[in-house]
Amino acid sequence: MLYDLRGLKKIYSGRTVLDLPELSFQKGKIYGLLGPNGSGKTTLLSILGFLNIPSAGDLFYNGRRVSFTEKDLLPFRKEVVVVDQHPILFSTTVYKNVEFGLKVRQVPKFRRSRIIQASLERVGMRDFMHARGGELSGGENQRVAIARALACSPRVMLFDEPTASVDVNHQMVIEEIIRDLHSREGISIILSTHNLSQAAKLVQEKIYLFEGRASAFTHENIYHGPVITEGGRRYCLVREKFPFPVNGVEDGPVKISIDPASIEIRNVARAPGRSEEWLNGRIYQLTLERDRIRILVDVGIPLNILSSAGACADMNLSIGESVQIRCPKKAVAVI
Repeated sequence: MLYDLRGLKKIYSGRTVLDLPELSFQKGKIYGLLGPNGSGKTTLLSILGFLNIPSAGDLFYNGRRVSFTEKDLLPFRKEVVVVDQHPILFSTTVYKNVEFGLKVRQVPKFRRSRIIQASLERVGMRDFMHARGGELSGGENQRVAIARALACSPRVMLFDEPTASVDVNHQMVIEEIIRDLHSREGISIILSTHNLSQAAKLVQEKIYLFEGRASAFTHENIYHGPVITEGGRRYCLVREKFPFPVNGVEDGPVKISIDPASIEIRNVARAPGRSEEWLNGRIYQLTLERDRIRILVDVGIPLNILSSAGACADMNLSIGESVQIRCPKKAVAVI
């Protein structure tokens, strides 16, 4: 077992942000940590990377209990590297940025050049060797950070939202780099992401976190709003204009999750007419997710919808298409 967590907690200012009675990660896999902002993904990664100390509980790495003393952490940190969402590069050259970790590890100078060039080659950044850190785009910056981590010959790589701050082209490149590191190098990888399509493409096992706890299912389309009664029906009013039906909840502020597989969608060109139950929107992303299509629709708020490939073809759905969506009561859960 790569990691084994037992009764692990992290508490900040009296607030428990991570509470994991039992959780484990096997060697040689790509894991995805999913969940909304504030669910504890980044905190968990920092603990797994030996950069943060848990408030309670035990962490085992490769069967050995981690005591979180500097002396104990040093050998672990040589095997595990963390690539942040917004990696910081020194203002010097790309070469020297990648060299830094090798110097810290006291790798002989005659070996460094070969390792640096090979690492930059792996991420497609060898031609940028003499460019300065401040001259790079966000995607290039991320790729150099991956090369810097890779140069240290890690057994485990932890990625915090690796493509959240880069353009679409770099997203595809970085995803391919991560897949390649796992398949060719056998590196164990744990990444956090909000991109469910990315998780479907990359990861072998998903772990959902919600309010610091591991959840048996993912919460998607999460919104806040007050519960109101109107025309004998009860709604959660999101952003003061989007009503979603709810049951069995008293009036007042709540948080809801809308099941993407239960949302109904139809092409406006084929719709029978307007109805108050249907919200007008436009498709701005379509992604194949195994045997289904993930549809991202803007109705004034973004909504993820899951539909079968056949249904999408029948409705002739495409990016930019005007659509209407409806959320039945069964789709909305108060969390």
